[in-house]
Amino acid sequence: MITRTTRWPAPAKLNLFLYITGQRPNGYHELQTLFQFVDHSDTLTITANDSGDITLSPAIEGVATEDNLIYRAADMLRKKAGIQAGADIHIDKILPMGGGLGGGSSNAATTLIALNYLWQTNLDTDTLAELGLALGADVPVFVRGVSAFAEGIGEKLQPAEPEEKWYLVAKPEISIATVDIFTHPQLKRDSEKRSLSALISGVYENDCEKIVRSLHPEVDKALSWLVEYAPSRLTGSGACVFAEFSTQQEAIAILNILPDWLDGFVAKGVNTSPLLTALTAHSNESQ
Repeated sequence: MITRTTRWPAPAKLNLFLYITGQRPNGYHELQTLFQFVDHSDTLTITANDSGDITLSPAIEGVATEDNLIYRAADMLRKKAGIQAGADIHIDKILPMGGGLGGGSSNAATTLIALNYLWQTNLDTDTLAELGLALGADVPVFVRGVSAFAEGIGEKLQPAEPEEKWYLVAKPEISIATVDIFTHPQLKRDSEKRSLSALISGVYENDCEKIVRSLHPEVDKALSWLVEYAPSRLTGSGACVFAEFSTQQEAIAILNILPDWLDGFVAKGVNTSPLLTALTAHSNESQ
C-alpha cells in the first residue's frame, strides 16, 4: 500500500455531439455521442491507509456518505479486490453539479483509478471500467481516459481523436436532472445511425438541446448569446453550454465579456485525460 498523500484530477467532459437513435423496451436510450475531456478538473486528495474506513470531506449537503459516488466506488473496489483497506479522501469541487460535464462520474472514475494504484490492487482497466459501469453509464469513459465515440446506451466505446479545440463553457444558474430530459415525450429519439467518420466530418448537434431550450429559458438565453461569437451547443442533457474556438486568446476574449448572469471558464479539449497523465506521473515517482 502506498500511504503518501497524493492529488488526482477528476476532469470534465464535453459531448461534442449527441444523437439519440432509439429507445429500448426497458426505457434506456440508444445513442451516438463523442466524448472529449477538458483540462478543467475537480481535485481529489487521497491518503490510503489500513484502517478499513473510507472518509470523505467536505460533506455534501443532503447526500449521505454511503450514497456518494466516491464512497461507492471505493467500497466497490475494496470488495472486488477482497481487501480491508481504508482511505481519507478530500475533494476540491469546481465542476458544477447538474451541468452535463460528468463531474460525479469523473469523481467515481478517479477514485477507482487512484485507489487501484494506492491500494496496489492491480485490477486491469477493463475490470475497473466494468465496476464503473455499475455506478453510471459515463464512468467507463473516464476510467479508460481517452476521448471516445460511444454507442449503445453509452457502454460501447471506441477511441477517437477529435480536434483539440479551446472551449468557453458556461453554466446558467440552474441544474438539470438527466431523467427529466430523457423521459420527455417530445425528445427526438429517431436520429439516423451513422459511422464515426461521417459524424466527425459533419455538423455537430445535440438531440437534447431542443427540449432543454424549451424547458429552460436560461439555457436558451445562454446559447442565443454565445452563438453570436462562435459555434455553440449544449453538452449532455445540460445545463452547461459551450462555444468552440481555435485559440485560447479568442476564448478568453469572449469569457471577459460574458454577461453577469452566466458563469464560465475556458479550457482546452484534450484527447488524453489529465487523470491518465497523473497516473503515469505517480507511477514514475514510485519507481
